[in-house]
Amino acid sequence: MSIVVTGATGHLGRHVVEQLLEKVPAQQITAVVRDETKAADHAARGVKLAVADYNAPETFDGLFAAGDKVLLISGNEFDKGRVRQHQVVIDAAKAAGVALLAYTSAPGTLTAALADDHRATEQALLASGLPYTLLRNGWYHENYTENLAPVLEHGAVVQAAGEGRVSSAARADYAAAAVAVLTGEGHENTTYELGGDEAWSFAEYAAQLSRQTGKEIAYTQVSVEALAGILTGAGLPGPLAAVLAGVDASIEKGELVVSSGDLSRLIGRSTTPLSEAITAALKG
Repeated sequence: MSIVVTGATGHLGRHVVEQLLEKVPAQQITAVVRDETKAADHAARGVKLAVADYNAPETFDGLFAAGDKVLLISGNEFDKGRVRQHQVVIDAAKAAGVALLAYTSAPGTLTAALADDHRATEQALLASGLPYTLLRNGWYHENYTENLAPVLEHGAVVQAAGEGRVSSAARADYAAAAVAVLTGEGHENTTYELGGDEAWSFAEYAAQLSRQTGKEIAYTQVSVEALAGILTGAGLPGPLAAVLAGVDASIEKGELVVSSGDLSRLIGRSTTPLSEAITAALKG
C-alpha cells in the first residue's frame, strides 16, 4: 500500500509530503509530479516519484495500485478545464481500486465562481463510487501574507470584502488535516469543512500589519470591479482576476467563515493564528 500525493511539488503538496515523512516510511509515499527535477528533494529522502500530467490521461495508467490512499490536490490551471483534469485522476483511481481518494475542495458555503470546479469535481468523485474524503479547505493565510510587498509599499490593504470575515489557516494546517486522513482510519465517505479557529476582518488584518511593521496601514475598500482591475493591472489574466475578486463578494456575505471546528479536531491542536503567519512573512 502506498500513499499517493498528486501535485506534490506545489505549495500545499510539499507540506503534505514533509508531514507524511514524519508519520510513515518514505518508501510508502509516492509523489506525483510533472517535473522530476522539482522533486529532487523528495527523492533524496526516499520518496518514490511518479511523473504524470493531468493533461495527459495516459500518464496515469497503472500509476495507482489497489489499496492505495490518494490525495488529489486540486489543479491550479484555471484555463485548462480543471474538472476534466481531476476526472483523469478519479478514473485512474477507480480502475485501480484504491482504498480512499481524498480531494482538496472549497468550503460548502462558498458560492463564488471559484467554487464551481470544486463542486463539479465532488459530484464526479461521488458518482465514481470510490471511498472518498472531501477536504473542503477554507482560505489560506498565505493568500495574503505572500503578497505583502504592495501592501507595505502603499500602506493599504485593498479589498472588496466590506466588513466580511475570513476563517483562514496556514497551508501547513490544511496539510496536517490531509495527513491525518491519509494515515488514519475511519475517514471514508466523510466531508470535512476546514477553516481556522478565529475569523478576522480586513480592518483587523490591516491593524495587525500596522502593529507588526510600525507603519500606518489602512484597509481601503473598493468595488469588486475595481479590485478585478487592480489584479489585472498586476498581471493576472482578466478571467482569473474576476474570479478572485468575486471571492471578496463572498467574503462580504460571510461565506468564508467556517465554524465547524473540523480542522483543529483533525490536527489535534489549535490552528495557526494569522498574526504568526504575518510575523513569519515579514521575517522571510
